[in-house]
Amino acid sequence: MKRKTLMLMAVMTGFCMVASAGDIEGKVTGMKGKSVVYVDTIAGKTFPAPKDQPVVDQKGLVFVPHVIVVQQGTTVQFLNSDTVQHNVFWTAIGTDKKSGKNLGTWPKGEKRPYTFDKPGVVPLLCNVHPEMAAYIVVSPTPYFAETDDSGSYKIKDVPDGSYTLTVWHEGAKNQSKPITVTGGAKQDFTLGK
Repeated sequence: MKRKTLMLMAVMTGFCMVASAGDIEGKVTGMKGKSVVYVDTIAGKTFPAPKDQPVVDQKGLVFVPHVIVVQQGTTVQFLNSDTVQHNVFWTAIGTDKKSGKNLGTWPKGEKRPYTFDKPGVVPLLCNVHPEMAAYIVVSPTPYFAETDDSGSYKIKDVPDGSYTLTVWHEGAKNQSKPITVTGGAKQDFTLGK
């Protein structure tokens, strides 16, 4: 009886250890405005594409939201809510200039979808209104977060392991740091131009 109880406890402990995950949290300082923090590419690991299709709207002659982060494989819907025609294009995804795309120009109420299969930063522009600009950050993993107004962030349910954590801000140089998650972790960043 004692032996069965010990074996059962060992199996239960093993299940608890296998399923271990935690949150990565911290603060990004040095720059005003939103930053994006994400777990960079994990060697040998791929993730299914999300079913959610976030919307980037063109409203009041601005892109809304100004910064959005999505997982690689996400389809983003580009909507025109203005009474004037808009265009959406980008010249590259990250440093890959061959991945530039022009979705064309369309009137109020229409949407155009695009699936982002490559990770990197996508600077959105409108050739009808050159003052319009926004950013999509395409994360290679589902582990990402935007900072709040104070610069704080929390990436939920990251499996225990060692990773590279990267922060992006439109006015700063990207920064990456190694991080080990064991039931949670903390990492702060100070950004500069």
